[in-house]
Amino acid sequence: MIRFIASALYLLLYLIITLPFELILYIIGKFSMPLRDKIGQACVKYGGFGVVTKFSGAKIIVNGLENIPDNTACLFVGNHNSFFDVIISYTFFKRPTGYIAKKEFEKYPSLNAWMYFIRCLFIDRKDVKQGMKTILKAVEYLKEGISIFVFPEGTRNKDGKMLPFKEGSLKMAEKSGCPIVPVAISNTAAMFEDHFPRI
Repeated sequence: MIRFIASALYLLLYLIITLPFELILYIIGKFSMPLRDKIGQACVKYGGFGVVTKFSGAKIIVNGLENIPDNTACLFVGNHNSFFDVIISYTFFKRPTGYIAKKEFEKYPSLNAWMYFIRCLFIDRKDVKQGMKTILKAVEYLKEGISIFVFPEGTRNKDGKMLPFKEGSLKMAEKSGCPIVPVAISNTAAMFEDHFPRI
């Protein structure tokens, strides 16, 4: 519980302290998107999620990294147990990678900016038309060399059984021609959600 509190407090402080730097990244992006992507990825990977992962004290075992293509963007398709799925998985990516996230995250200041800087896309699960726009934008990113991570179940699921995939989840690979990398994640809910009655 203490490690969880330390991780949560660090994330909160990170979002507050880095507010001025977000403006700098925004300006950099006006001149060089690749540079902004590189800096944004490093900040989140090492200064944000990397530190939180260490605070958590979790022993992380990863198999199959050698199967991820180095020379092209990929569509990562994974099961979704916890918010920590994103934190842990992001620390292992070599190239810029954005996540498909529910639109509700877009309303949180600072968090939404960092998600924007690492090329996350927000999807309205109740609006089919807007959802298709998000998918097409993800296809653009994939063609630009930005990998995308999608949780096709559409929501977190802690019971270990896969939910039906949402329609359109894999269309990004079909339309972009990129390889699909399946990802299986386990036990991450014990690091976050299990400390709360419900989030």
